Amino acid sequence: MKLINIGFGNLVSSLKVVAVVSPESAPIKRMIQEAREKGTLIDATYGRKTRTVIVTDSDHIILCAVTPETIGSRADSGEEEDDG
Repeated sequence: MKLINIGFGNLVSSLKVVAVVSPESAPIKRMIQEAREKGTLIDATYGRKTRTVIVTDSDHIILCAVTPETIGSRADSGEEEDDG
C-alpha cells in the first residue's frame, strides 16, 4: 500500500484515491457541501485555504492545503516531504 503525503503529517492511501481536483468549480463546491451534510468530509487544511479536494472510493471528500500539482507529483514519485 502506497501512502501519499497530503501535508501536515497527513497521509492518504493511493489505492483509495479516485480524483484529485481543484475546489473552485461549482460542482466541486456542491460536492463538498453534500459531504459536510452527510458527515463524510475530512478537513486536513489545519485552517489554511483549501487548494485541493481529494475524492476517495468510499465517498469521503478530503480537503487539503497543498496544490493538486504537488499531490500529483508526490503520488508519482512516492515523495514523503512535510509542508507543516
